[in-house]
Amino acid sequence: MNNAEKIIIPSSVFAQLVDDEMILLDTESENYFGLDAVGTVMWQQLVENPLLDVLKSYMLEQYEVEEERLEKDIEIFVKTLVDHQLITLG
Repeated sequence: MNNAEKIIIPSSVFAQLVDDEMILLDTESENYFGLDAVGTVMWQQLVENPLLDVLKSYMLEQYEVEEERLEKDIEIFVKTLVDHQLITLG
């Protein structure tokens, strides 16, 4: 995964904040996916600025986390969303 890659959210994906969690719905497949509080923050940042390097910088500023750990967490997060067809990489 390239940190300079851009995240693309398909127009078929609808996101709704419920309490402190984000619910994502793919209106084409009718599958939904829930994000925990940290996943919700990452999603909101990707909506505002869909670049992985910007997300990484933001998360490093906001959370006390080792850079290597954060990179792995972002990689898992992005792969999961790609696997569920909620985002694509461009």
